[in-house]
Amino acid sequence: MLSIKSIHHVAIICSDYTLSKAFYIDILGFKKQHEVYREERDSYKLDLSVNGEYQIELFSFPNPPARPSGPEAQGLRHLAFEVDDIQASVVHLQGHGILTEEIRVDEYTGKRFVFFSDPDGLPLELYEI
Repeated sequence: MLSIKSIHHVAIICSDYTLSKAFYIDILGFKKQHEVYREERDSYKLDLSVNGEYQIELFSFPNPPARPSGPEAQGLRHLAFEVDDIQASVVHLQGHGILTEEIRVDEYTGKRFVFFSDPDGLPLELYEI
């Protein structure tokens, strides 16, 4: 029997490494754990911690093809992150020039959530716990 314990990491390939690195560290507040340049691939790999629990691997590759994310493309739909205060989080994002959708309420849980995008258009969600 397979015994999965948790999500280990999420890998994201970006088109502009400097821009995406600043977005995930400076705006979303993730912490840099390890960064390496892989010369043979002309690629950076940046490990980011999310509240010390989960890890995002941010990759750069030369000329990665765009991945459609809308309208509702097949595959991974979005990444969702928990927050304590959705309104304060939206104000923070908008203060950094990040466009957000309107805050909505999950009809099944009664919890508030909002969608926005990273610099490459990857759909991200904040979900109030």
